Amino acid sequence: MANSETVKDSVSTIDLKAPKYYFNRELSWLEFNYRVLHEGLDERTLLLDRLKFFAIFCSNLDEFFMVRVAGLKKQEEARVNKLSFDGRTPSEQLQEIRDRLSPLIQEQDRTFERVLRPKLAEEGVYLLNYVDLNQEQRKYLHNFFEEHIFPVLTPLAVDPSHPFPYISNLSLNLAVLVKNPETKEELFARIKVPSTLSRFVPFPKHLQHAGETPPVWTGIPIEQAIAHNLDTLFPGMNVQECYPFRVTRNADLSVEEDEADDLLLAIEQEVRKRRIGKSAVRLELQASMPENVRNTLIRGLDLSEDEVYEFEGLLGLNDLFFFMKLPLSYLKEANWTPVVPPRLQRMLDAVETSRKLDREEGEDFFDVLAQKDLLVHHPYESFTASVQEFITQAAHDPQVLAIKLTLYRTSGDSPIINALIDAAENGKQVVALVELKARFDEENNILWARKLEQAGVHVVYGLVGLKTHTKITLVVRQEEEKIRRYVHIGTGNYNPKTARLYTDLGLLSSREELGADMTDLFNFLTGYSRQRSYRRLLVSPVNLRDRMVELIEREIENCQNEGIGRIVAKMNSLVDAKMIAKLYEASQAGVKIDLIIRGICCLRPGVEGVSENINVISIVGQLLEHSRIYYFYNMGNEEVYIGSADWMTRNLDRRVEAITPIDDPDLRKDLQEILGVMLADNRQAWELQDDGSYLQRKPRSDDRDRSAQKTLMEMALMGNG
Repeated sequence: MANSETVKDSVSTIDLKAPKYYFNRELSWLEFNYRVLHEGLDERTLLLDRLKFFAIFCSNLDEFFMVRVAGLKKQEEARVNKLSFDGRTPSEQLQEIRDRLSPLIQEQDRTFERVLRPKLAEEGVYLLNYVDLNQEQRKYLHNFFEEHIFPVLTPLAVDPSHPFPYISNLSLNLAVLVKNPETKEELFARIKVPSTLSRFVPFPKHLQHAGETPPVWTGIPIEQAIAHNLDTLFPGMNVQECYPFRVTRNADLSVEEDEADDLLLAIEQEVRKRRIGKSAVRLELQASMPENVRNTLIRGLDLSEDEVYEFEGLLGLNDLFFFMKLPLSYLKEANWTPVVPPRLQRMLDAVETSRKLDREEGEDFFDVLAQKDLLVHHPYESFTASVQEFITQAAHDPQVLAIKLTLYRTSGDSPIINALIDAAENGKQVVALVELKARFDEENNILWARKLEQAGVHVVYGLVGLKTHTKITLVVRQEEEKIRRYVHIGTGNYNPKTARLYTDLGLLSSREELGADMTDLFNFLTGYSRQRSYRRLLVSPVNLRDRMVELIEREIENCQNEGIGRIVAKMNSLVDAKMIAKLYEASQAGVKIDLIIRGICCLRPGVEGVSENINVISIVGQLLEHSRIYYFYNMGNEEVYIGSADWMTRNLDRRVEAITPIDDPDLRKDLQEILGVMLADNRQAWELQDDGSYLQRKPRSDDRDRSAQKTLMEMALMGNG
């Protein structure tokens, strides 16, 4: 245990802002994506799930290049020399990204071609190359090409009268060399592989591959079907060579909110531009592509050799999601069916009985919350039967006067949206704050905003300069002689689809102080309120950062007074340098800190005199860890918080976030148990090392696999048994 003098001496001699104590944000993200890739490399993962993780790895990389790499490239082009807090220039970061990423891509490429394709064949899934086809299959493919593919294709020539064509973002293309038989001139053309067609062309049953295993599916990549039927596209020319390539462009939106007269219109215009994309930031191609074709593409796209990534096999493995729908359930993890918490099951049974008997009486959601707070843990517990049912009942309850809700991301067929529309049509005051700037969901949110407005919902687009990322609902209800408020404060979006894939938490409560805080918060979001204090909620950018710092400092003070300091924090990313420095101070004081961070972690653990009391793990499994939990020991008077904010600068300073304390002691114990299960994981937990690498935990020879996610599924079933 460190005393106060020791801590002061340590702080005075160590500069906690020194770059050597911080990991680079972008390189840390690449380490996270490697953990995703590893699930696909790991032989313990079921075969189709291995394909899924490969696809997720590629999809993640696309977004990383479109946003993060594109941003660094813009800084480099503008000659911005400001160092990141880990001491790197934009150019240095770009080079290190390439150095780290190239071997990962090669490992994925090699594993898919040499390991996973043969394993698929062993299971009757034959993803063939054109050279593998027999004459009958080639004839079928030619007819299929002429009937279904050829009418959609548009070859674009490149010559003095035809400038290099614009190549759209994330498109798969063919670079074709043809020769004029009369002039002997070699010409270049580009063909875009239609994204409207399936990436993989199946053969009918009678032409399926007859290997050692009876066929389940047999097919070929569509680009090969095109490549071997190019004579139809270039009649009279001699087709020489053909090579696939793929382009990634800067796709980040830039909207000057202060200058936009209509934010909805401004975002809509930017989304249209994104479909095309801005400058290219990455070129993916096959290693066999000859230098002259390669150079044509590099020049045409205004890229450098450092922005080219080579593959031996298929490009765009995002499309491997296709194989998840094959009827091979034993090759993938069974879909988890969320359970209904017992308190809600009793309520739902009572509601159903009342409906059948056409009676009004019977316990409803408001009765449940009037008795006690409810904590729900998705997807272990049902989102549909809890949060969605809460909003649906509120929409149809004649005593409900108003519903206010924030929408950051939701599904395309959202029952939540439909419930809000029903509520408006039922004469209730309905307010929806729709965040138009939710990256890559802008178009979807524009559609929902218009639909809600047409139904009479008051739609607000948030605050200038701030994204509204908080996940909150307020229901105002008339009960006898008083108004009562009910709230939901969550860590995840109001999206029933992702609620089955992401782990999230939500508090449902009728506590008066929380209701009053939520009223103030919605007034801050929709009006001109400059609310600077809240009773119970921690709200950014108002008091969240300061309050979190105070909670850490209290643990430091307890240690300095010969007590015990303990912090456990679970979040998606830890990036904010000030929060990291404060955690270093806590470690120096003797506070024991466990961090469960799925993605980026810029904190360097295990550094003597700085962070030897900090351990960091990351859990990457079948479900995406998305919940945020903050635990502080407080000398036995434990405090636990949940909410929407990570410890990132954007969450603390540039977004509207809400974090709530959990006041019910039973619910606090439930959250502590969840944290304990996560910390005990030895199957999908990775430990961050002081050099920035992660080592996956392995069970001891005398121990069993303890997957936190599987354990929590078992606990959910037991609690519902």
